[in-house]
Amino acid sequence: MKKEELKNLSKSELLEKEKGLYAELAKLNAQRYAGNVEKPHSFALVKKDIARIKTILNSVKNDAEAGGVGGGANEKKDK
Repeated sequence: MKKEELKNLSKSELLEKEKGLYAELAKLNAQRYAGNVEKPHSFALVKKDIARIKTILNSVKNDAEAGGVGGGANEKKDK
């Protein structure tokens, strides 16, 4: 899944997609412990997609917080 595709989704869609990816990861782990994983590389792909979604969700959250009230500890002061 591409970053550009994920950026166009709403927050609720991203959360649903994240929930689905966690379910897929659980299914893959069950296959791993049963000993019959067909595509072992899919673990890394699913984990990377989850990380991408979390990154986008955090950036959206940080943008919303920064846009609300100024004067935060991380803002640069003009001299």
